Parts: sequence; C-alpha cells; structure tokens
Amino acid sequence: MSLSVGIVGLPNVGKSTVFNALTGAQNAEVANYPFCTIKPNRAVVPLPDFRVEKLAELVGVPNTIHATIEFVDIAGLVKGASQGEGLGNQFLANIRETSAIVHVVRCFDDPNVVHISENPDPLTDIEIINLELVMSDLEQLERKIERLSSQVKGDKKLQPVVEMTDSLREHLQTGQPVSSFLQRDMDIFTSLNHELHFLTAKPLIYAANVDEAGLSGENAYVRVVQEIAAEQGAEVVVLCAKLEEEMTGMSDDEQREFLQLAGAEQSGLEQVIHKGFEALSLISFFTKNEKEVRAWNVEIGTTAPKAAGAIHTDFERGFIRAEVVPYETFVQYGSDDGVKAAGLMRLEGKEYLVQDGDVIYFRFNV
Repeated sequence: MSLSVGIVGLPNVGKSTVFNALTGAQNAEVANYPFCTIKPNRAVVPLPDFRVEKLAELVGVPNTIHATIEFVDIAGLVKGASQGEGLGNQFLANIRETSAIVHVVRCFDDPNVVHISENPDPLTDIEIINLELVMSDLEQLERKIERLSSQVKGDKKLQPVVEMTDSLREHLQTGQPVSSFLQRDMDIFTSLNHELHFLTAKPLIYAANVDEAGLSGENAYVRVVQEIAAEQGAEVVVLCAKLEEEMTGMSDDEQREFLQLAGAEQSGLEQVIHKGFEALSLISFFTKNEKEVRAWNVEIGTTAPKAAGAIHTDFERGFIRAEVVPYETFVQYGSDDGVKAAGLMRLEGKEYLVQDGDVIYFRFNV
C-alpha cells in the first residue's frame, strides 16, 4: 500500500512552503499573496528508512529501493469554496484518492505575511477548512443519492443503501465529518467510501506551522490546534516550514544537527510519515536479492500471501511459504548463513501475519 498525502489549508498559511520542505522539490511557487498556487503540485519522494541502507550494506548489494510517499498540494481553500469562491475547490478532486490529509495551520505572527483575517486564528481557520471539506463531500453524496433514486425503482435491494446515504446526508448537513458518522452498515459504507473517496473520512494530520521560536518555546496557537485534534481524534505535527525549506540540499547529518540547534527532534517529513503510518496502520517489510534491497508497505494484519501479492500477483497466487528473519536478528548475525547457523530462519505459511521489519524471501510456484 502506497502512502499518499493531500495538503490543504487557507491561502498564505505556508502550505506550498510545507510542500517544498517535505518533498525537497522546490516546484511549488511561494509568494506573499493569496492563491499563489493555481494548479496542483505533485511530488513523489522516497520514505526515509535507515534499515534499507543497513541491509544493503550487510548483503553487499549496490542498489536500494525505498517505498515512496506522494504529496499533492492544491490551491488554498477559503470560506465558500464549495460554492465556487476562490480556487481550491476546483482541485479537491486531486486529493480524493490520497490516503490521508495534512491540514496546514498558521501558528505564527508576522505582519509581513498576508493572512485572510487580521490575525492568525487557528480555531476559525480550522473550522473554515473542515466545513469546506464537509460541503464537498455532501456535494459528492447528493449526486450519488440522485442516481440511487432512479436505480432503486428497479432494484429494491438498494433500499438499505438509500437509507444509509439519506442518514449520512443529514449528518453532513450539520457540518460534521464522515468520520464521525456512526449509523452505518460497514459493508455498505466501505463500498460507498471506495466509490466516492470521502475527504472527511480520511485520516487527518494537522501541521502546525510555527516560526523558529515556536519549535522550542510555548505557543498558544499550537495548543489550540492540539486541543482541536484531540477532540477529533486527529494527529498533530509541529514544524517550521521556512526553516525546513532551508535544509533542502543538506546531508542527513547536517539536517540532524540543524534541527537539534533549532530545538526540533524530527524533520517535518519524518513526523508526517510517522503519524501517517500510525493513522493508516502501515508497516514496512524488506526483500533482497543479488542486486538490491527493497522496502514495501502493507497494513498491519496483512498475511504473508497478501504481502507477496504487493510484489507481484503471481507471488500471491502461487504462494508456498515465506522465509522470515526479523531485521534486528539479521543485523545481529550479518548474513543469511549466520542466521541459518543460529537456527533463526523461520518458515511461515499462509496464516502468518507480516511484522514490521521482517526480511522475507517468498517461495512460490505458478
């Protein structure tokens, strides 16, 4: 399962700066006026994981392939976007198929940076964006209900779907997100969400964009964001997009030292990945051959055959067994021969649930 993230926020909250900082792409225009971003920006970056390089070093292969994460940055949303105000609503379709949403919230004072209101107000800012996402979902749902109204006349089996969509419409009309809708048949809801890709059903990560002083000191704006996130069951990362953008081009060691001096423990990218993996229940496993070591992402609870299928459908179809070594064990003994000599190479069957850090060789026959 790939990790993809849509970035949303009001104009001039640092959204495109966050995009550039997270991706190192420098291809999202940044300027001190609203609607600087007038088309979606996309970037695919490797997921940093030191284990990939360590395994390649031990195995002695020249190539490493990391799993990837895609970021999609759209124009800033404003109040009334769902009715055509501003530009952002035109591009919401571009983030409907992402795995999660990062909502950038301005948490710093700077009279030189234009804001849509006189002063940054995280509570109001968040309410504006969340309501526009709800309204966009409602628009999607109403089109579905319109189609169902004619289809149900010829297929009475669709009646439960009609009833649930009507209940969901009433829920959205109160301004509440899809994620808080509890009156649902899971099978019907899963199918509906798979079709409509509800924005407000996705895992949500608030990115509190602070100034450099906000990384190490108290910040009242950040506390507001954290309180809102706690109420919604969302995640929060605190980053200084401007500072992180300055790290573009630095080596890993230089970035680490730079962040420590600024009072930050992790980069924004590391925080978003960590929270994204938690929210989506993702883990990583590794494969290796004589040419490369590669990382793969799957959901927690994925069986060995399904994990094999992430590599190739033939691997799942002809699955025989999986030869499994935990990452820590492989590092301890340094090679397949060392692991086998210690009797720690495990043979697992179709019921085995892949664990984070497993180094796996799949046996299959088709």
